[in-house]
Amino acid sequence: MTEKLVRGVSAAVLTPRLPDGSVDAPSLRKLLEFLLDRGISSFALNGATGEFCITTATQLRALLSTAKEVAGNAAEFLCGVGAPDTAGSIMFARIAQDAGVKGLLLPMPYFFPYQQGDLEQFSRSVAAAVSLPVLLYNLPQFTSGLQKETVHTLITEVPNIIGIKDSGGSLDILRHLSEQRVDACRIVGDDCVLSAALRAKVCDGVISGVACGVPELILALYNRGEQDGSVEFAQATQALDELIAQLSGFPTPWGLKWIAQARGVLQATFPLPNSPARIAQGREFEQWFQAWFSDRTF
Repeated sequence: MTEKLVRGVSAAVLTPRLPDGSVDAPSLRKLLEFLLDRGISSFALNGATGEFCITTATQLRALLSTAKEVAGNAAEFLCGVGAPDTAGSIMFARIAQDAGVKGLLLPMPYFFPYQQGDLEQFSRSVAAAVSLPVLLYNLPQFTSGLQKETVHTLITEVPNIIGIKDSGGSLDILRHLSEQRVDACRIVGDDCVLSAALRAKVCDGVISGVACGVPELILALYNRGEQDGSVEFAQATQALDELIAQLSGFPTPWGLKWIAQARGVLQATFPLPNSPARIAQGREFEQWFQAWFSDRTF
């Protein structure tokens, strides 16, 4: 059994941006310092929470440079390399490799639907272009979803594809890898199924969007997973379910931005103008979160 690339809790990090789309380095520094102070030392940059679909090569270099300046050797970094084509993913993968990240998160190409054979050849091509370990990134909400047979084949046949971050909202792939005793890094990517994965003991860790806004909650839940029948585990699960229900009304990163603003970490900014209704929704959620969080002990 090889050493797992990721264990425990990693935060899927927001990418603060200025109005022109460039990386807001001071805000990113503040966010990473906030997470480090609360016990998070593993970060996934430029994933769905980081809005990878709008990231340019220049922005990715700035993002990685700032993260390294802030955390240095105190943290480990994974980097998402999502793009609509093979060449784009390879470009981002090489930028991340040059920046010294620990490993890559490889989403499937977005926008068009693809067959499993297409996804397999794409993954093989990107992995062959770098020497870093690669986690497949199953994100069926926004890309063609991976099937368990495809994942099995890639992990067992491609030396540097070493596992999966599954954000599909199901435990099917993680259960399959576990039942087949595949030597793989099994990472939960959807906070909705984290408690179930801990109960079933089918994961090695979680890359969590909620951990970017409320790291205390995800750390408490994960650390209590060994005693999944405890009252504390049930309470943490209920709290996470309550928060996810509120977040579900927003595009994936937007609710987390309102949380970060409510906690005084950064100013919530968005890649497109908010309607008056959306602004009102965000402010109402921010007020709800402040009241909800004030009653919590993790």
